[in-house]
Amino acid sequence: MVHFKPDDTFQCPQMSHFNWVIWPEFLYRVFSRFPLALLHTIMVTRIVVDRPLLTTGCTLGEGPVYDPETGILHFVDIDEYKIYHLHTETLDLQVEQFDEKIGCIALRRDGPGLAGAAAQGFALFEGDSTKKYVCQPLPTEYQNLTRFNDGACDSKGRFFAGTVYDQERGVPGQLWKYDPADGSCSLADPGPFTDSNGLGWTQDEQIFYFTDSRANIIYAYDYDDGTLSNRRLFVDAMALGFDKDSYCDGLCIDIEGYVWSARWGGSQVVRFSPSGSVDLIVDFPTVLNITACTFGGPKNDQLYVTSAHCKASGEAERQAEYPDSGHLFVVDLSGKQGDKQYTGVLRHKFGVPM
Repeated sequence: MVHFKPDDTFQCPQMSHFNWVIWPEFLYRVFSRFPLALLHTIMVTRIVVDRPLLTTGCTLGEGPVYDPETGILHFVDIDEYKIYHLHTETLDLQVEQFDEKIGCIALRRDGPGLAGAAAQGFALFEGDSTKKYVCQPLPTEYQNLTRFNDGACDSKGRFFAGTVYDQERGVPGQLWKYDPADGSCSLADPGPFTDSNGLGWTQDEQIFYFTDSRANIIYAYDYDDGTLSNRRLFVDAMALGFDKDSYCDGLCIDIEGYVWSARWGGSQVVRFSPSGSVDLIVDFPTVLNITACTFGGPKNDQLYVTSAHCKASGEAERQAEYPDSGHLFVVDLSGKQGDKQYTGVLRHKFGVPM
């Protein structure tokens, strides 16, 4: 866990150092491991986090969701077919084992358990390692060639989730929507995309963001009561100078409308302003693949960050270099030491509002 100190240097039992540094662009380009073409800003704040909250050892940790009513953080290990439930105060951890990959999860309005996107569609999870599909929309010819990946719900409880692509067989990544009000399942955006990934809404739900991972792009859309329009480029990571071997992954959004985007292969979470410029970077030097992030805690000012083992990217030999890959992290962004506070937008629950 990390927090700020007035002298811009942080130390706590869970990490060796924390740096709150502002870099002029020319120094940043010379000395940073990840030089950026910061076209819209000449200053960037950096935070360094080098100790995990919990050594979960996930192969492909993803999809964190915080429940403010229970203080439990739920997240998945896609490759190991697991859902984790972590009580963030006691660090008590429970694990459910399933029979297939689960790409993402959401809280439910209708009681305990979770909703989510399993391999072939939208499903309900009852808390006893069982799942029940409510919609399996993939065409028959796609079912063994793709799977659902990241997703989230809007304020009306509609579940948006995307699929991954199969380049060799010409199967595109696509964005789907399940509406629990009428049980309908439809394409929200047929793409074509590569691997569908991090998505979410601004607090006023006027803008929707969606990540096309292998293209290294985050799109913005206008959003109106379940309908997407005016897809446009929000972030082109390659144009900003991010390493070509790192990709945009999961994301979350704060109450100022800034987007926090995890970087697979990049050891970072990057905060983008509403204009698409880089505002802040959280570095995780002991992790290669940062996968997703979400806000949580009693005041929604703790950033929980999942990661993947190096073998998930076919680089098992690099695990010794990045020994915390696969573990869970938390960044304290409460500003209680006099620095800026960051507060996240709460994630919505699945299901028709009461």
